[in-house]
Amino acid sequence: MKKKVLALILIVVLAMGLLAACGSKDSGNNGGNAGGETAEEGLKVGFIMLHDENSTYDLNFINAAKAAAEQLGFEAIIRTNIPEGQECYDAAAELADAGCSIIFADSFGHEDYMIQAAKEFPDVEFCHSTGTKAHTEGLANYHNAFASIYQGRYLAGVAAGMKLNEMIEAGEIKAEEAKMGYIGAFTYAEVISGYTSFYLGAKSICPSVTMEVTFTGSWYDETAEKEGATKLINNGCVLISQHADSMGAPTACETAGVPNVSYNGSTVDACPNTFIVSSRIDWTPYYVYVVNAVQNGETIPADWTGTLETGSVALTDVNTTAAAAGTAEKIAEVQAALNAGTIQVFDTSTFTIEGKTLESYLADVDTDPAYEGDTEVIADGYFHESEFRSAPYFDLSIDGITLLDTAF
Repeated sequence: MKKKVLALILIVVLAMGLLAACGSKDSGNNGGNAGGETAEEGLKVGFIMLHDENSTYDLNFINAAKAAAEQLGFEAIIRTNIPEGQECYDAAAELADAGCSIIFADSFGHEDYMIQAAKEFPDVEFCHSTGTKAHTEGLANYHNAFASIYQGRYLAGVAAGMKLNEMIEAGEIKAEEAKMGYIGAFTYAEVISGYTSFYLGAKSICPSVTMEVTFTGSWYDETAEKEGATKLINNGCVLISQHADSMGAPTACETAGVPNVSYNGSTVDACPNTFIVSSRIDWTPYYVYVVNAVQNGETIPADWTGTLETGSVALTDVNTTAAAAGTAEKIAEVQAALNAGTIQVFDTSTFTIEGKTLESYLADVDTDPAYEGDTEVIADGYFHESEFRSAPYFDLSIDGITLLDTAF
């Protein structure tokens, strides 16, 4: 009899323990994390990448996803090599069905398919980097994000200007030969904003600088990017930068011995003699922000723009082997002025368009099929980039920059 009583007591104790454990798990999932330091147990977050680790652009996003997951403790499910087509919707739907509460995508052409998925899965938060339509779509669970990378490009341009001045002072080139080359993917505002801010940064240091831009028609085409860099070098460009995702341009520069300012990460290991510096968007702060917002029941804005101060715009260390003396110090000085607002990247007094100062401009902020301007963006003496939506909308051709082709 005593044995039966003891057995019954053990069964009751075990049952109570199991109930307590289940109750604790439910409480954690419902309550979230007030401090925002760690993710909910079992939280799944999906990531859709256009390419894989071989693309400097996508590697930058992949590293940010892993860093945020390590910091907050959520499960990151990363899908790579997802084209800008129906495959993106399929990947988003699969991630939603797999239990992801948040899904991020990293490329401009993913947007319409992310919107399609957001409409079908209203309980999942869809966040799209570089997109333009969240503020006009009005979906509570669809969001765009970008960063003020034009500030990072400007700082990289400062480094380029320092190098050009060094080459002039050393007698390697004349002032009128300070011509840079730039490889762009497409003639999108994002690319135009990037190469213009880079040029303006260089011009602030080396007033005689000019720049030629060629386009590849692809975000990632190593052959085309290498050929583009070679063409620019043969045209007399003495320094090269790019908004394209492969190692094509940097390796062409290393082979030719031409200084290079890369994008989305250091290429110093492969190009130790020519790499100067690189700017990039660090997506980790945005990923952390969104996960914490979801856990705490906070509203995610339709547009989010990271800055230098939020740590969303970052530069690599300066490679002193290739950079001009004093480059790191000059970058720090200009960065402080950007943070203070005493320097504006698109200060209209620093550039002209067909010889005239820009006094007014309606930018295409609310994207429509005709890409018509709808928002006045000139105020207080500068073009207000990424303030009316997160993605860039600077799409002007300024004096000093020559486009070699505009087919893309």
